[in-house]
Amino acid sequence: MRKIIAATLAAGLVGGLPLAAQATNPQQDLKEFRAYFMERFPDTQFQDFSNGVYSIDAPSRAQWESIEEFPPYELAVDDGREMWNTPFGNGKTYADCFPDGEDGIRQNYPYWNGNTVKTLEQEINECRETNGEKPLGWKKGKIAALSAYLAYQSRGKPIDVKVPNDAALEWYEQGKQHFYSKRGQLNFSCANCHVDSAGMLIRADKLSPALGHVTHFPVFRSKWGELGTLHRRYGGCNKQVRAKPFPAQSDEYRALEYFHTYMSNGIEVNGPGARK
Repeated sequence: MRKIIAATLAAGLVGGLPLAAQATNPQQDLKEFRAYFMERFPDTQFQDFSNGVYSIDAPSRAQWESIEEFPPYELAVDDGREMWNTPFGNGKTYADCFPDGEDGIRQNYPYWNGNTVKTLEQEINECRETNGEKPLGWKKGKIAALSAYLAYQSRGKPIDVKVPNDAALEWYEQGKQHFYSKRGQLNFSCANCHVDSAGMLIRADKLSPALGHVTHFPVFRSKWGELGTLHRRYGGCNKQVRAKPFPAQSDEYRALEYFHTYMSNGIEVNGPGARK
């Protein structure tokens, strides 16, 4: 962690990108966000940003491609498929809640439902409770497996998150503020690591670019030895900068996911993924 602090200070980037402070609309934010990463990593094709750090680091990519020959998340996808097809106690299935699930829906989440921002995992549990089943834990296990199955069904579909009105814009702005705000004892923001310092070393690993971050979730991380959701990763990032994490599916993390995903609009879903 000391290396990244030193590198960031040396680059004069601790204050974050100018776009973070500009009062732009989401479309303008997206345009500038894309342009920044395309200029910073000119050898990386736009769609390849869905592969995270493997899109900018050839040695890591070679290792990752060998792992993908026998993907560690494959069994979880099978578990998710079985859950999808297993009726609830009342005879209904997840397909009754998500009629287009097998055609691919992951690219549309999170979305504004007229009152709040809804995530896929949130609606999975709402489906269960509506059908008389107990909700699942938010971070790993069965909810990650079902989410992985739905992500797998959505592979190749471009992310298409919308901010349709002023009420939705308030959530977007909350997520944007979270992304660029410093926190924790290390006084780091999401942007300090994954925008300002993308491609730089943190210990022996390179930091991934924020563009395309969300496309491959849920992910099987070698560190975890299992599949985990995006909100599990958010909590881990907060802990790494020595900040208290928010609860999974809290307003804070749902708003962050809303902004974070919007910034990857147009990049194809390729989840679930495998990461270190």
